Amino acid sequence: MRLSHGFVRGEALSCIYHGWSYAQAGNCLRIPAHPGLVPPETIRVATHVVEETDGVIWVAAGQPEGGPPRLDGLIPLRSLTAHADVAAIEAAAGVRASAEGVVDLAQSPGIIRLLLSAQTEGKTLIHVLIKGTADPTAGIAASRAAESLRRKAENLHTKGIAP
Repeated sequence: MRLSHGFVRGEALSCIYHGWSYAQAGNCLRIPAHPGLVPPETIRVATHVVEETDGVIWVAAGQPEGGPPRLDGLIPLRSLTAHADVAAIEAAAGVRASAEGVVDLAQSPGIIRLLLSAQTEGKTLIHVLIKGTADPTAGIAASRAAESLRRKAENLHTKGIAP
C-alpha cells in the first residue's frame, strides 16, 4: 500500500494497511504487529525536501538548488493530468515554460499561470493558478482554458508534432 494513502499521527506518517509508522527522517518507528520490537535502521522509506509556499506544496525530486518560485498573489485552482510532454504543452500554449516550469497563458497574462510538472514519459501534471483577486467567472474561464490547452497538447503529442 502506498504511504500516500496513509495518515499522519503526531509527527509520524503511518501506513493505512499495516500501520507501520515512519519518522520525518524516514526510519521506521513502530510495527504494530510486533509492539515490543525496536525496528532496525534498515527499515526506511525515501524522504524528500518539502516546502509549502503560497498554497502549493513543493516536493523536490533531488537536492533543490533553490527555493520554489514565488507565486505572489496567485491561488491554486485545480490540477489536471495531460497525456503529453512539456514540449507539447509549450507548443499548445505558444510559450516556453520558465526554468521553474511556470507558463503564463498569453490570453490572460498575470491572471492564469500554469505550473508544469513532468511525470513519466509523455505525461505532465498541470497545476492551474489564478490571480487571488479574480472572481468566480475568471476561475471557470481559467479551468476551461486549461482543459482546452490540455486537449490541444495531447493532440500535438499524439501526432508527434514537436515545436
